Amino acid sequence: MQTKPEPNTDPFPAARFIKEIGRGVKGARSMTREDAGTLYGAMLDGRVSDLELGAILLAMRIKGESVEEIGGFMDAAESSFAPLPSPPGPYAPVLIPSYNGSRKLANLTPLLALLLAREGVPVLIHGVQQDPGRVTTAEILAEMGIGPVGSTADMLDAFASSKPCFMPIDVLAPRLAGQLALRRILGVRNSTHTLVKILQPFDGPALRLVSYTHPEYLAMLTEYFRTAAPAGRGDAFLMRGTEGETVANANRAQQIDWFHAGEQTLLAERDAPTDELAPAPEGRDAPATADWILRALRGEQPVPPPIAAQAAHCLRISRALREAATS
Repeated sequence: MQTKPEPNTDPFPAARFIKEIGRGVKGARSMTREDAGTLYGAMLDGRVSDLELGAILLAMRIKGESVEEIGGFMDAAESSFAPLPSPPGPYAPVLIPSYNGSRKLANLTPLLALLLAREGVPVLIHGVQQDPGRVTTAEILAEMGIGPVGSTADMLDAFASSKPCFMPIDVLAPRLAGQLALRRILGVRNSTHTLVKILQPFDGPALRLVSYTHPEYLAMLTEYFRTAAPAGRGDAFLMRGTEGETVANANRAQQIDWFHAGEQTLLAERDAPTDELAPAPEGRDAPATADWILRALRGEQPVPPPIAAQAAHCLRISRALREAATS
């Protein structure tokens, strides 16, 4: 992986920011995009004291992020690591963040990734390798012989072999990984958990698959992709997560909104409630899920229609993105 220059290490006084964002839900005021970028950049550089950092993370957790703040945080986040080279070929990369895994349903994120990769789409999955109590995408891929990559060269080799690539967040963006790790100390998620789900690390356009869990994030992310996300970074699909993962629910498809150059289009409607369950692995553990996915790829099990439809949408938009970028 390419690396960024060493960060500035001068202490960063954050009291003036905490004064604005730390007044609770009703009294707090949001930062400008510029201020948010400055503050988050200092946090990523390790220039904010532990006491101030804890205050910032909890204040933002209580207040909630504004679109301007998420935009500023993302500006700083994407400046903290070297961009990945866009791979050649007829498809723009598809980004699948995987930071949740599954507890109740089988985690079929690897199925979506493999459906796309076998068609020649460069698929980059980024996320965590383990999460206690959950079955992660990385664990399922490992059962299939697809291990995490540690370099850009390994990523490009995977793409050239029509395989999805799993890159741990601590390899892709180490400073962001450090912020994510604070959850183990504080016990709650922070703004970085939202940022990694909308991260676009390539130097050219890509298609981001983005999920949300709480309704307030639907409103905020919708506005972000409509007004604040740079159009030149590519497109995004936004949907309610399947246990937090960005793969369609095998039993009941979620609504998917497509964002292109600030325009929002309804791509897929939500399925009506049903008592009928799609075929699924007998177990939810990594070996059972991996075995079932491989059988589905061989045609021995039907691919759940919502996931097949999601893959078809990805193929169409990914190709259109690449054609637009090269025309």
